[in-house]
Amino acid sequence: MSDTITPLKEKDGESKDLVAENIEKLKQLFPEIVTDGKVDFETLEEVLGDFKEDSQERYSFKWNGKSKARKLAMTPSRGTLRPVPEESVNWDSTENLFIEGDNLEVLKLLQRSYHRKIKLIYIDPPYNTGNDFVYNDDYKNNLTNYLSLTGQLDKEGKKVTSNPEYSGRYHTDWLNMMFPRLMLARELLVDDGAIFISIDDNEHSNLIKLCNEVFGEENFLANVVWKHTQQSKNDEPHFSRQYNHLVCYRKSDKLDYWRLPRTKKDNKNYSNPDNDPNGAWRSGDVRSPNLRKTLKYDLITPSGKKISPPENGWRWSESTVKEKIETGEIVFNDDETKITRKIYLKDQEGRVPENLWDGDRFGTTRTANTTIKRLFDDKVPFDTPKPIELIKRMIDLVKDDKDAIILDFFAGSSSTAHSVMDYNVSDPGNRKFIMVQLPEKCDKNSIAYKLGFDTIADISKERIRRAGKSLESDTQTEGSDFGFKVFKLHTSNIKLWDPTFDEVQLSIEDSIENIKPDRTEQDVLYEILLKYGLDLSLPIEEKEIAGSKVFVAGAGALFICLAPNIDLEVVEGISKLKDELEPELTRVVFRDSGFKDDVVKTNAVQILKQHGIEDVRSI
Repeated sequence: MSDTITPLKEKDGESKDLVAENIEKLKQLFPEIVTDGKVDFETLEEVLGDFKEDSQERYSFKWNGKSKARKLAMTPSRGTLRPVPEESVNWDSTENLFIEGDNLEVLKLLQRSYHRKIKLIYIDPPYNTGNDFVYNDDYKNNLTNYLSLTGQLDKEGKKVTSNPEYSGRYHTDWLNMMFPRLMLARELLVDDGAIFISIDDNEHSNLIKLCNEVFGEENFLANVVWKHTQQSKNDEPHFSRQYNHLVCYRKSDKLDYWRLPRTKKDNKNYSNPDNDPNGAWRSGDVRSPNLRKTLKYDLITPSGKKISPPENGWRWSESTVKEKIETGEIVFNDDETKITRKIYLKDQEGRVPENLWDGDRFGTTRTANTTIKRLFDDKVPFDTPKPIELIKRMIDLVKDDKDAIILDFFAGSSSTAHSVMDYNVSDPGNRKFIMVQLPEKCDKNSIAYKLGFDTIADISKERIRRAGKSLESDTQTEGSDFGFKVFKLHTSNIKLWDPTFDEVQLSIEDSIENIKPDRTEQDVLYEILLKYGLDLSLPIEEKEIAGSKVFVAGAGALFICLAPNIDLEVVEGISKLKDELEPELTRVVFRDSGFKDDVVKTNAVQILKQHGIEDVRSI
């Protein structure tokens, strides 16, 4: 390494480059297909079997704008997430996150810190009913578009867009909105993670095709039917719609099965009337459920009696049946006219989840409204909350991971956050949530606006605060996390990383100082965490070393000193603290203009290297 401090490059101001990562993955598998950093697609076809299909005949799912939508997902974000401790709860201790902003940009910014860390994603996106479409993505500068949309750049702001059914791009607009977000979401899932997506009939078929493309057909797990209402609707023209879909996909085959805990009801048919040493059992069928000609043979009973095969044949081969008769798994009645297969309770590993979720057990829109009314003094500030019972059923499927991170990037009223906190009370664990919600303006005629809520994000945050207080007062559980850190999407804190910053008007003083004048040290601190790919809930301590403030993240994994007039005493203090903490890896970041002089800046590198710190950067 050089004896000078390495500046954090402009490239470091971007979110993770998924294109470069995908090329690197291909290179690891097939080194010969990458030349000068680019993929040779002809060579790729050859290593995959040297066959070509007629693109006109091959099935593919296409729509107008698909390529642009994919490109949008692959374009790194130049934004950042600014911390808002004053809107948070238990800022210093909580590991939960609430992020206010356009979820496309936020998903990009989370790629470094949360790549392959999310266990479960649940989203309830716009169903594209004509008036709920609010994401107006702009490939050229999506962050600037978002800031204008939310009134942060333009005093008047931009009108939140809808997607009326008479639009010629009715379905394509929805697909172009969902496609890049699902691509980015997939990258965040752990290998044995899964995603649930709520949808109604309007875009259900398109969602299945879209998810088959993003996650792979082989990773489709279920189309769960959730009966969301018990009431018949007489205002429907043909059918009263009483259910919605929950489309479920896994990240990969690392998620090989799911099982739920068995209940007394599940076990009610098991008994042990013959004192079988293997324990309780129930009767099972020995016939094949499907026609299997190779398994049509005469079965020989213990007394030598022949039994003709059933219409579809037996369930197993002749040798296997003999073995099961010998072990007592297959038994006969006294006159050997009835054959029984014993299915032992001890062999049942949990219970396979069903794909029909009834509202009586898993909540309805009415129970969801009741829950939120209880929190908001008998008012309903959000029109379409989801019942926590529904989301808790999804958490049931990953309950063994007590430290699971659960993401919802269409947070709405944050039913998901409420569900995670509630679940940790009933099944103690350290499950964490990340909520993402656009600060969409509330209608001035709405209950929410009359209650004082300016945006949907404001409702969402207040829901978490009130749910946390309610759970905290109702339980004796110690150590439960009922807090959350609030972050808001914005442009970079670093001038050189922000392409929208007007560098032409920089004064000489401005060109020396790279940090924007309206940004705090804490703003910069969390942007550095994002760029280094560190968890935003990482514990951070403030230390004073030789009169200068030093942030210590992750018990010494990262030291950040943005103070002015840094001298060698500060550098020595950081080195000694690193030796005390003994982290596996340490990185140090300084403000480039913060050193007392160039001599201090040069010697700082040598001092830190003597203490095993090789990664020293400046901004």
